[in-house]
Amino acid sequence: MARAVRFHQHGGPEVLRIETVDVAPPAKGEVQIRVKALGLNRAEALLRRGAYIEAATFPSGLGLEAAGLVAAIGEDVAGIVPGDAVSIVPPLSMVRWPAYAEVATFPAELVVKHPPELGFEAAAAVWMQYLTAYGALVDIAGLGRGDVVVITAASSSVGLAAIQIANRIGAIPIALTRTSAKRRALRDAGAAHVVASDEEDIRAKLEAIAGSNGVRVVFDAVGGPAFEPLTAAMSPGGILIEYGGLSPEPTPFPLFNVLTKSLVLRGYLVHEIIRDAVRLARAKAFILDGLSDGSLKPIIARTFKFADIVEAHRFLESNAQFGKIVVTI
Repeated sequence: MARAVRFHQHGGPEVLRIETVDVAPPAKGEVQIRVKALGLNRAEALLRRGAYIEAATFPSGLGLEAAGLVAAIGEDVAGIVPGDAVSIVPPLSMVRWPAYAEVATFPAELVVKHPPELGFEAAAAVWMQYLTAYGALVDIAGLGRGDVVVITAASSSVGLAAIQIANRIGAIPIALTRTSAKRRALRDAGAAHVVASDEEDIRAKLEAIAGSNGVRVVFDAVGGPAFEPLTAAMSPGGILIEYGGLSPEPTPFPLFNVLTKSLVLRGYLVHEIIRDAVRLARAKAFILDGLSDGSLKPIIARTFKFADIVEAHRFLESNAQFGKIVVTI
């Protein structure tokens, strides 16, 4: 028996309950961990509200990221033993393998022995943000030294991870944020430039920063009207990678910019990296190297206790955070 967070109907944070549930032993190819920390993601709020790409089956668990100690292993699991400190690459289904629990089970191929000096709270904040940013910027866009990349929703955990990855490569990260309130924090986090979309002319600012080369890569979680000025500032042959839809406004298709500049507009889910063993191995090696040399360092916005999971979800939906929200057990 162990405590787990579940919900019995869709709704706001208040539908989350901490319940005691039976815990089955790990099946073949699975690893069971005693969870020490959880990383929160917007996907979990979407599942809770019934707006995610996956459907909940009630009562439903949730959660995509965890770090802890290996409690047990199933058959045919090699390289991992009870007592190992591990963190979890987000599974393809959080309904099948929910992380919000004292004891949680995951496919062995998603269990990673992270650098021991990282600590459980930081380890729980690693994989979703860095895999998402790596997959878009490195695996798909082939971001290189000197490339100009615009990162929207820059104060999110994924946005901050993208800034760090761009700097590790030697690219030039431009953070796009709504107001100037987080300008200094974003510069301190490594952004070469910060553009406040509600206060400045996006196209003019980006063209002034990028110069004649233009913006080669846009990494966007927002959509909406900004598509027009963003694509207008891009270089010929540039690529815009869309991984979210935070804007409540319609997203226009910038036909003239796409045609005249031969732009690529590409939808992206981190699942395409996670389900491909070769691409995932490359991503893990890049991220683990970055964690070890200090070029990648998770920024934690706030830490909550397990009993305060409802309050943690309220904070998640407030959009006030700068970085990752972590829950400790």
